[in-house]
Amino acid sequence: MKQILVSTAYKLEHSKRYQKTKAFVNDILNNSNNPYKKYVDMSIIFLIISSVAILIYEVKNPIPRWADYYDIYFVSLVFLVEYLLRIWVFNDISKEILQEYNEAEFLNQEFTPWTPLKKGLSEKLGYMLTPTAIIDLLAIFPAYRPIRILRIFVLFRVFKLLRYTKSIKQFMEVLANKRFELLTLLFLLMFVVMTAGIALYVLEEQINPNINSLFDSLYWALVTISTVGYGDISPVTHEGRVISMMIIISGIAMISFATSVIVSAFSEKLGELKENRVIEQINKSEEFLIICGYGQLSKMFLRQADKAFYNYIILEKDPERVSQAIKDGYNAIEDDASKHDTLVKFNVEYSNITVLCLANSDIENIYITLNAKSLSRKINVIARASDSSMVSKFERAGADHILLPNSVANAMLLTAISNPVMYKAIHSILTGRMIDEVTVYENDKLAGKMIKEVDFREKRLLFIGIQRGRENAFIFNPAPEMVLKKGDILLLMGIQLSLNHFKKIYRGGR
Repeated sequence: MKQILVSTAYKLEHSKRYQKTKAFVNDILNNSNNPYKKYVDMSIIFLIISSVAILIYEVKNPIPRWADYYDIYFVSLVFLVEYLLRIWVFNDISKEILQEYNEAEFLNQEFTPWTPLKKGLSEKLGYMLTPTAIIDLLAIFPAYRPIRILRIFVLFRVFKLLRYTKSIKQFMEVLANKRFELLTLLFLLMFVVMTAGIALYVLEEQINPNINSLFDSLYWALVTISTVGYGDISPVTHEGRVISMMIIISGIAMISFATSVIVSAFSEKLGELKENRVIEQINKSEEFLIICGYGQLSKMFLRQADKAFYNYIILEKDPERVSQAIKDGYNAIEDDASKHDTLVKFNVEYSNITVLCLANSDIENIYITLNAKSLSRKINVIARASDSSMVSKFERAGADHILLPNSVANAMLLTAISNPVMYKAIHSILTGRMIDEVTVYENDKLAGKMIKEVDFREKRLLFIGIQRGRENAFIFNPAPEMVLKKGDILLLMGIQLSLNHFKKIYRGGR
């Protein structure tokens, strides 16, 4: 038995297909950044709404057989599969077994498979006893609907919306943060209702024709303290009316307290919720910029850039600068980009991200660079350095490009004085967006062509050079016989009309 468990665990642990499938299922169920998760969530929400709609419709109308089969079998089967998949990906028992086995082998001890097996199963059982898992389980029960009373379990499918509707989920999280205050209020409410209900029952059970049991008096107390007051039960003695006045005042105080607790909870979380919405929105983009710091360089870049073209977000830890950026019409949130937890929020796996390190401090920019590269080497980092002595430090941190604004400004100033015509040309090129990069993709018409086969002059463009691979040097005026390959980046100069026309012809306007 031990050998079978170890052998099975070893096969599962080293099966690439199994591990890849499990990782994919876990990602699509639990990772909000997965591009396919929204389609899964929308499908589940549709099944929930359609199932509840069928339940409501069949109260007074006969439903078609196909709708009955759809609700009883198809919807329940989908929910059953989802429930089992969530249990499957919650933890990995095979890893626990192999870890225990390797430790036993290393220490020359007897391997007991029941310890890791028990631990793994207890973890899965713990998950199955969580409120969300219980709701998922109860939502499957309508598959046994020949007993009509079990159809009420369809309502548990509504509670599944808590998992798939982000607004409701965030509302519940806000309330969970104030659970101590709300539980205290609940216990106080129960105490007042019980006390008032028992008092009225003792005082008026023999006198009041509407009070026949303790439940009637408790019902009256709850309705009264909530200030609803249906009027079906009311006290007939002076003592009972005094109790009514007392619990009405208590009810008003409790409602005010509950309202203030909820309002304060939302006030505390409102900024965080807004920031999360902004991050979620930008994470849906395939390509975006993270601008770290809102200083003079950031302002200059944002004024020059086409805001309709760039997807971007500004991260700034100074609240005054964040407020100013928002007033200026930019997407900005208060966060410290030099902290690892900040950049983790972004979709580094599925999006092409460029990080602009434009903080005033070189040390802060280096920390941002290190954090970005530790998350993914694919992130393109452009960092600002105060002087050339910092370049080597940024290179060791992993920065792809290093800006030296002071050196560039000095060079431009010298050029303006000594070579004014050259300065005008350079300034015209940079400010007029007359230079553009064209990446060669696999299915482009450019792929496989020699440079001489592409008539740049006819398109009124000047071909400057080509970048082949990130590590290689830029090639100025390459040989005409050079064949363009996937991943090559062409540097072209011309007016924007010519550049757009070239892209439309050779790249389908991408």
